[in-house]
Amino acid sequence: MLLRKPKKNFLDMVPVRNITEFNREGDKITLTIPKFKSEWMRKWLIPANRSKYFRIHLDETGSKVWLLIDGIRNTEEICNLLSNSGASPLNADDSADLRVTEFLRQLYRNRFIVFK
Repeated sequence: MLLRKPKKNFLDMVPVRNITEFNREGDKITLTIPKFKSEWMRKWLIPANRSKYFRIHLDETGSKVWLLIDGIRNTEEICNLLSNSGASPLNADDSADLRVTEFLRQLYRNRFIVFK
């Protein structure tokens, strides 16, 4: 008999950044991710005139979500903060929840964040 894991509510999960290096340019965030973790791989596999990093540019809403990820707030609190802020492009609560949760899923799939 297979035992199933209990389902977790995504809004109760707390996102934690897995990427430490990012640049803030105005209201936008750019994540800086090394192409290889090992120094010798960077040295031998990347040509000298090429960047050793991937740069991921986040849009305005993604940048706000990234700045709200602090390892303390859960997903529901982040959604509430975004929907309550006057400068947010998100209007309805449902669209804010859907957009933020989908964005966090993408960050998780790409290993930019982890959940605790």
